[in-house]
Amino acid sequence: MGLPKFWSRPTTSEIQAVETNPSASDVSVIRDGDLAYTVEKAENGSKPSYQEAAGAPVESKSPLGYHVGWLTVVFLNVNQMIGTGIFSTPGTILNGTGSVGLALIYWTIGFGLAVAGFCVYLELASFFPNRSGSDVVYLEQEYPRPKHFFPVTYAFYSVVLSFSSSNAIVLARYLYQCIGSTPTDWQLKGVAVAAYTVATLCVVLHNKYSLWLVNVLGAVKIITLVFISITGLVVLGGNVAHIPDPGANFRNAFEGTTNNGNDLAVALVNIVFSYTGYANAFNVVNEIKNPIPTLKRNGALSILIVGLLYMLCNIAYFAAVPKAEFAKSKEISASVFFIAVFGAGRADKALSALVLLSAFANLLAVLIGQSRVIREIGRQGVLPYTEFWVSTKPFGTPIGPYFLKWLVTFIMIVAPPAGDAFQFVVSLGTYPQSMFHLALAIGVFLVRYRFKRLGRATQTEFKTWDVVLIFFILLQFYILATPWVPPKGGPYAGSVSFWYATYCVVGIGVIIACGIYYVIWMYLLPRWRQYKIRPEVLNIDDKGSTTHRLVKVPLAEVAKWDEEHDEAGRLRHRHAAHSTRSSQGDEGIDHEPKVVSIKGVDMS
Repeated sequence: MGLPKFWSRPTTSEIQAVETNPSASDVSVIRDGDLAYTVEKAENGSKPSYQEAAGAPVESKSPLGYHVGWLTVVFLNVNQMIGTGIFSTPGTILNGTGSVGLALIYWTIGFGLAVAGFCVYLELASFFPNRSGSDVVYLEQEYPRPKHFFPVTYAFYSVVLSFSSSNAIVLARYLYQCIGSTPTDWQLKGVAVAAYTVATLCVVLHNKYSLWLVNVLGAVKIITLVFISITGLVVLGGNVAHIPDPGANFRNAFEGTTNNGNDLAVALVNIVFSYTGYANAFNVVNEIKNPIPTLKRNGALSILIVGLLYMLCNIAYFAAVPKAEFAKSKEISASVFFIAVFGAGRADKALSALVLLSAFANLLAVLIGQSRVIREIGRQGVLPYTEFWVSTKPFGTPIGPYFLKWLVTFIMIVAPPAGDAFQFVVSLGTYPQSMFHLALAIGVFLVRYRFKRLGRATQTEFKTWDVVLIFFILLQFYILATPWVPPKGGPYAGSVSFWYATYCVVGIGVIIACGIYYVIWMYLLPRWRQYKIRPEVLNIDDKGSTTHRLVKVPLAEVAKWDEEHDEAGRLRHRHAAHSTRSSQGDEGIDHEPKVVSIKGVDMS
């Protein structure tokens, strides 16, 4: 029997055969050269998942339940996008762009970025509809070689930069705005820590009820922005006596536009920060019934709602507050608007309280989404103490990831000094993320190619237009390149008092550190200590929690290990069931995974 040709593909009958009732105990395998794809299916109503075997196994039943409905999809996105950005950064963006006209164009670009990014994520989710965790899953599957490189890199990045300190600090600032007090730095930090601790306890104690709370607070948040928008239209119509010229900022709207690349880059980074969250619902894909249609409809609705409200709120701000005053507002832009319209009285404090609730809802939504990312990293086996990250005991929630989020956020609230820290933390979080977004978008073409070889490319439920994908890629290049342009006043005249590109260098340094860690962990230590790293599938509990654990196999035992385990790390049935076959009378049955070879020699 000759070797399969490079371009050979499985027949329709073979594909149907390997898709027949795939489960954790009977996993189908399709090989393409040195890549091996497992075919598994979850109980969320999605199609079978084709994924490279080095990836974490599919959890056929979500241990976190299926509590994410269409409304929660909307508000998971809305609550992360509408956090503190629209309330805190419009002044910074105006200051960076130099003009009202360009600021509004930047907010429009942000909407386009969110739409393009959402399409990229939706296509990737249609390829891998059975796993939560979004970025960490998609990067793992887009770049399966070298093995575990992207999981290790993203794990390092997530652990080091897994914080929500900026949103917690802004929440604390608005709380003091409500009570009419000026806090010291440590009072501000203390309230921020307390608020984040309360948010963490909410999501730890009950998964379903915390999702309900996200929905309720999301509705309050939208009502708040609608109120600001309507107020702005009333002001623009000339119906507020103490604002005699509400159209002043819109005449000669592009006057003062900056041509400095650094200022424009900082403004765009803040726009990206304000729209971050358009993909938050993709972190809980395995908790959504019929995930792709649900995400397609309601995820798109969330972006449309947010984009419209962002533009209306900016128009409201510019109608009520003089340009020069608004550009100085920094983290409390909404408060400046409230005071300009209602005065520094009860109305201002009440509206500041609504902004505070909005910020708290953002903390909840980010905690929920990021906990799934960190849990999925744990399921890839690249973090120590695997069960700590994966287990959902005792409350049915991922306590390990929540604890990590709380600890890193606590450190980032307490450690950095006040002032420049807010802007630096925002920029530091977005720069490495843009690197991953660039890799994510380019990887879509790689996945399309591989799935075309498998004969599955035309059967995905969504495909992004190439022009949208290219737009997203080019925008990431812009975000990565322009911050290196020095500001007008020299290297120390940027938005922070220290060197203007510090956050770029630190971001790149984090990625380089990830690579160094990977080389040491995956190659140098195994060569020195004479072992190889192999994945092993573990069932953590009776709730369906399944994970990879990367184990060190001595070189003398590697051949035996590979014989007893399939590519995904599952114990082959002929070994697992050896002691029971005699009593079952199935000695002649081959219990190994079904295999279709596309290219090269079948090595099963």
